[in-house]
Amino acid sequence: MTEVIFRDLSGMAEFRAAEALQCEVWGEGDLPDPADLMMVIQAEGGLVGGAFVGGRLLGYIFGFPTSVPGIQHSHRLAVLPEARGLGLGVRLKFYQRDWCLARGMTLVRWTFDPLRAINATLNIHRLGATSDTYLEDYYGEMAGINSGLASDRLLVNWDLASPVVAALAEGGGRPPRPASPLRLPLPEDLGALATADPGRASALRHGLRDRLKAAFAGGRRIVDFDRAARVYLLSD
Repeated sequence: MTEVIFRDLSGMAEFRAAEALQCEVWGEGDLPDPADLMMVIQAEGGLVGGAFVGGRLLGYIFGFPTSVPGIQHSHRLAVLPEARGLGLGVRLKFYQRDWCLARGMTLVRWTFDPLRAINATLNIHRLGATSDTYLEDYYGEMAGINSGLASDRLLVNWDLASPVVAALAEGGGRPPRPASPLRLPLPEDLGALATADPGRASALRHGLRDRLKAAFAGGRRIVDFDRAARVYLLSD
């Protein structure tokens, strides 16, 4: 079995490797977080952690403190395509959980594209994050793998001490909670759909936007994601 070492990055060579990794993952035109910026933010209390195999950086996570004590914003999570069978995304997030709890932080927030089923599976189902906030065209026009669609995002809350997150961190199952599906399946591969049928991808973007914003306005929130049906599960 491949041995993976999880630790904070150290030295500019590793920060530069994290910068290069971003370019490989997000594609040409997407602006990476610069190595020197990550180094300085780490020195001022942020997290820049990596997953290493044989000394090579295969994945990394980048977070920094917010204006609210005890809350971290998780800005980037990236894993090289060749390493995606190792579960590094989940393992890096739980490395982040341990890192934050050791420093008195109990909540982590971040954004992700609500139309990407693979990201919903990771963030909502496998990590136990929840969301009740929809951010419309949050980043404006983007390049790389995000080009061609409005940059809508969900803002998620990851309560590090919640029973659901604690159970998932320990490798257990999810405690049951009442939920009902939002009957609008996500595409299996958003990138492929956006290339083959941009009109359909845009229609799905706006349809999901309308449905989720209405649900959130009614006091509901996303509590899980059904991987098989590719639908969000909302609190009743």
